[in-house]
Amino acid sequence: MRDKPNIVFIITDNQSTWTLGCYGNREIQTPRVDRLADAGMRFENAFCVNPVCSPNRASYLTGLIPSQHGVHNWLGGEDPDAQMGPAAYCTIGEFDTLPRRLSDGGYRCGMVGKWHLGDSMHPQLGFEYWFAKPKGHTTSFYDAEAIWRGEIYTESRYYTDAITDHAVDFLRSSRDDPARPFFLHVGYNGPYGLDDDLRTGHENRWTEYYRSRELSCFPREPMHPWLKQNRDLIGSERAMRGYAAAVSGVDDGVGRILDALDAIGASENTMVIYTSDHGLCAGHHGFWGMGDHSRPMHMVEENLRIPLIIRHPDRIDPGVWNGHVCTYDLYPTLLGYLDLDECDAAGRGGPVSPGRDLSRVLLRGDRAGEEIDGSDDTYHEYEDTRAVHTRTHKLIRRFPDGPDELYDLQADPSERVNLIDDPSAGSLLNELDAKLDSFFDRYVSREYDLWRGGRTKAGRAIPSLAPEGE
Repeated sequence: MRDKPNIVFIITDNQSTWTLGCYGNREIQTPRVDRLADAGMRFENAFCVNPVCSPNRASYLTGLIPSQHGVHNWLGGEDPDAQMGPAAYCTIGEFDTLPRRLSDGGYRCGMVGKWHLGDSMHPQLGFEYWFAKPKGHTTSFYDAEAIWRGEIYTESRYYTDAITDHAVDFLRSSRDDPARPFFLHVGYNGPYGLDDDLRTGHENRWTEYYRSRELSCFPREPMHPWLKQNRDLIGSERAMRGYAAAVSGVDDGVGRILDALDAIGASENTMVIYTSDHGLCAGHHGFWGMGDHSRPMHMVEENLRIPLIIRHPDRIDPGVWNGHVCTYDLYPTLLGYLDLDECDAAGRGGPVSPGRDLSRVLLRGDRAGEEIDGSDDTYHEYEDTRAVHTRTHKLIRRFPDGPDELYDLQADPSERVNLIDDPSAGSLLNELDAKLDSFFDRYVSREYDLWRGGRTKAGRAIPSLAPEGE
């Protein structure tokens, strides 16, 4: 590896691009993330592989899809003790992972905030510093449980601030060993948008600012008939203002992390990555929440489209890249960027990442958005639902009996006209079906292929997919 850069990986909870100024929002205040984007590479078309949290967190750190790593759904619903009880385990512990590769390479690794990948009580995958949120769900941003030094306690601070405080403490402590590079994983539990604070009033320093704002960036659409949960949040101005306050609260934390890097003199040689596990519908299409909050489960754009910003002043010129990128692309891209050898998963019988190494996009400043090292298509899955997303169309298939969807994203970017039964779309449908089948036939691990009777490491959202006898 060349001179090893530090890495700060910031992953928010339930945030789509529509919430950020650098992606066009003119109402929600995000000046610190916008500053990060101005100084780095902003990916215009980044997508998550799955519309709920744990699967994407696993995919970021392994480069694998849910049908390879086995985390198809958010953890916790299958067993209240699954993340902290005696049977808890790290769900991606058997795979090559980014923190383990970096730890083995001499990095000091810290994890602060939401983990949601199993056994939150104990440091995982080479992390030395460990401040963790015990479970995935956030009921309130105040008086919530946290884990520090192996003990669970009640955190009285605004939870986003507590995560930021630990991130800053980790960065400051890096001065004690200046010759050693660091990797900091910052798992914000905000902005979230599913907490009870949305119903009672989200309290942080931005509450007053948003109290009387109209916030037209939140659609006022009729409730979608598929919506199963959060029905009371549709059209709720209190919820809209609360979510906006939570977005700006996360932005405050990002600003403090950037300031801390400046203070320790590490900004130039630190790669800062800002992204989210998945997006959130907050009135879009008449949904509030993610893919699991409707039946059938959905994969609308606002749920799949996520921010991705990467800044490294030493090596990355500012700019915007318009090509498509998915969650599973980040791991191979970082391996390429850091001059780390490709993991030898195939040689050991392990799964091969479908992700593309996009490091030359970062290093060469190639902003054209042409296909890089293979197809520009992205693929998505959530239990009974799989999708292929091209530059022009999106096909969604649900196993075994539908309903299925096909959208022309150029003529119909809001996904209002389902073309699945349009006779004129026959050849296109065949082409997209072939892409979908080819991708999953190539990459899924039989053990975790739910469409063929495989198992999952998480509780199912669709119990009927369970194999016979389970």
